[in-house]
Amino acid sequence: MQASKNKNMEKAEPFYRLSVPKQKTSSEIINEARNVLRTLRTQRPFTPTEDQRKLFGSGSSRAPQTRPPSVFSLHASGFDLAESRPMSGVRLSPLDHKPILVTFAKDEDSSIPFPKPPADAAEVRKVSSARARLFRRTSQGNFLSAQMVPPDQNEEKLDSEEPAMMSNLCRSNDNCLAEQRSYTLFNDESRQLICNERISRSEKEEFLKGTAGKFLFQLRGESDQMKKPGTSSSWPRSTGWKRRVTGLEDETRINESEEEEIFWHTKILPILHELKKEDNIENLCLACTKLYQALNEGNMLGKRFKRRSVLLKTLYELVDIDSDPLCLKLAKIILAMKVDGRNLLSVCKLAFKICRDEKNDYIIENDRLLDCLLEVLRTEDLQKNNEALLYCMGAIKFMSGNAVLLNEMINKGAVEMLLQLMKQINNIKENDTYFSSLGHLLVQLTATLRNLADLPPARCQLICNGAVSELSVALEQRMNDKDVCTYIVRIFSKLSSYNDFCAALADCSRCYILFLALLNKHQKQQDLVIRIIFILGNLTAKNNEAREQFFKEKGSINTLISLFQTYHELDLNAQKWYHERGGEGKKHPKHPSEAEDVLIKLIRVLANLSIHPSVGAALAAAHRVVELLVTVLEYKSVDDCEELVINAATTMNNLSYYKVKSSAIQDKKLHIAEMLLKLLMSNNMDGVVEAVRVFGNLSQYHEICDFIIQKKIYKFMIALLDAKNQDVCFSACGVLLNLTVDKNKRALLMEEGGIGKLVDCLRDFGPADWQLACLICKTLWNYSENITSAASCFGEDTDTLLVLLTSLLDEELALDYSLDRDLRDYNKLYWEGEFKPVAEKLLDRIQSHHSFLPTMTITPF
Repeated sequence: MQASKNKNMEKAEPFYRLSVPKQKTSSEIINEARNVLRTLRTQRPFTPTEDQRKLFGSGSSRAPQTRPPSVFSLHASGFDLAESRPMSGVRLSPLDHKPILVTFAKDEDSSIPFPKPPADAAEVRKVSSARARLFRRTSQGNFLSAQMVPPDQNEEKLDSEEPAMMSNLCRSNDNCLAEQRSYTLFNDESRQLICNERISRSEKEEFLKGTAGKFLFQLRGESDQMKKPGTSSSWPRSTGWKRRVTGLEDETRINESEEEEIFWHTKILPILHELKKEDNIENLCLACTKLYQALNEGNMLGKRFKRRSVLLKTLYELVDIDSDPLCLKLAKIILAMKVDGRNLLSVCKLAFKICRDEKNDYIIENDRLLDCLLEVLRTEDLQKNNEALLYCMGAIKFMSGNAVLLNEMINKGAVEMLLQLMKQINNIKENDTYFSSLGHLLVQLTATLRNLADLPPARCQLICNGAVSELSVALEQRMNDKDVCTYIVRIFSKLSSYNDFCAALADCSRCYILFLALLNKHQKQQDLVIRIIFILGNLTAKNNEAREQFFKEKGSINTLISLFQTYHELDLNAQKWYHERGGEGKKHPKHPSEAEDVLIKLIRVLANLSIHPSVGAALAAAHRVVELLVTVLEYKSVDDCEELVINAATTMNNLSYYKVKSSAIQDKKLHIAEMLLKLLMSNNMDGVVEAVRVFGNLSQYHEICDFIIQKKIYKFMIALLDAKNQDVCFSACGVLLNLTVDKNKRALLMEEGGIGKLVDCLRDFGPADWQLACLICKTLWNYSENITSAASCFGEDTDTLLVLLTSLLDEELALDYSLDRDLRDYNKLYWEGEFKPVAEKLLDRIQSHHSFLPTMTITPF
């Protein structure tokens, strides 16, 4: 029985095949202290911050002449008053009858000629502009004159709802001769001639007192029939009302109009007058704040306010004042007035211009401009106002560069809103006329999402709202738009570093095809390629299904090989240029070059893929893959680029694990050993450990064992046992284990004090690393196969070894039950499953060949 046991134990176990218990326990949730096959980590590609805020960054692939500008001039002339008129709420048909002149009883004898309307809308604007200039020259304060003149003056006032248009006025003996109204038909339904009535000072006073009397009103071309003058229902409907009111409803309408009129004259007009007269920027900003508050209080924000154009005209004129704080106040009010068309574009440009300057972030934080811009994104038509949305989104992108505003965006639901907007854009197909222009908007949107992805709450919202799906659709549709692709890939690059998002991305079966298509299409676009490779490295780091799925995609490995060749050549050219410029005398750059960085992350993908059994076996037989790894070890030293060389060695270690038919590793094993020797002799301990790991797998081959003896590498392995580092000792002991399989090489352990160093490692690391303890016992078991005397075999270390094994096999002494349950179970798993069977047999062998028991007790730990 003993001979049978000895025979079983004498069968050498390859270094890479550690006996792992079959039972599954809770300890499996803990990562093993050491994996033979290992995934690689690397840093996420660095994206430098732009020196200046621009609509499109300096690295944009868009030609300047084909993209909207980031810098532009913006003046009051950029706004169009005609587009700011209040809406009637209902589109009405034009009247068939001729205009009727309506007068009140006391003015029945008056005769005022009715002015002819211009032939078209352009003429309307021309006339309106001329009248507005005339009005400014003659009214001493424009439309603001009402209530601004002392009560004892008899001068009559003009209050125009549309300052650009005014009715003919006739003055005589301080009495109003007539008040006129008419309905006018234009070919352009969006342009209506608005006539205004004038009221005398006494009538104004009566109105302000709340009495029934004449009041200011305006008329639009409508299909409603005129009421007969002199009756209570003959008053025309005020602009913005949606229905005709009669009886009590009519009285309510008049009361509401009176309240609005009073509020306008008592609250709004004084502020507008202040804005017209004030020269101090600080006072103007204060007045704008008061104006916004007053408009909000009077429910005058939005499209339905009938004096809206009067208000907007004043605000537009202030845009010419070169002051960002003032323009911020103006932009907020104008946006709140729900302008559209050209005015919406201009005010979005104004907001963009303000946000472009990082110095304005503080005032933006305090003035809640973000609310207005998000409202634009939420409500405005995507195709009709795509250019306005572009600058609106650009302004929000700039805001997202500020930590305070970034958090505010999340709290206001910006993530969900942006994904909804992206969904709308994704619904526009490539043959649509808006497809290209919406690409500019998509750049701003994805750049904002990239910034939002930095924050945990945003990441959660992105996952919950299906960001992976929408981003993938956009990536597929915009494959030719490098800017859009780059920003989306940057988002994935950030988010794939987190397990939950990485799992969601891995579940998107289309992502692998898309990434491969992008790599093939933009192979030399380093900033794009490196991020896609980084994402693939993250996907394959922990997900075995992702490894298999990517590997099975058509052309996946060929694409990686092609990229490897491309960036290897770029790196060689860069090195050549460096040396030609006298780089020999200069220190090599500390950070990897762009080409090196791609190669680092590319090799990481290969290392991660090789964890999957069938994929790893296939890669081990892929000669081109192995050749490229060997090439890296040939032309790069660990001093040139540490991460690249170590990654290549780690991948070589993973592939050397597989003993497959037509193994490329086996074919090139001696050449690989020569390259590893160079790494082994370096001063980089991480590089040394990786080289030793590969030797551990390759030393299964007799040729490599002979190479190790020939090159005296075994002495180096024995010396590494003194490293006082568990990983280093584990790797070195693995090589020594495989050497002891050969009977002719076992005596080498006696050189350089090898037995004593193995015993020291067992004492130092055994209770903390049962895998290493098991490996040491296996090595000593192989070494002592032909033992005749324990003393002659183990020398002066015999007694120490006996005490150590006895102590380590005592469960109460060996296992620390003060540890948490999972860690205790983990230790017990490897103590019982790996160490104990080997140690018991080794102890039995030593005791059976030892003539006396030790007389002293040594506490090993």
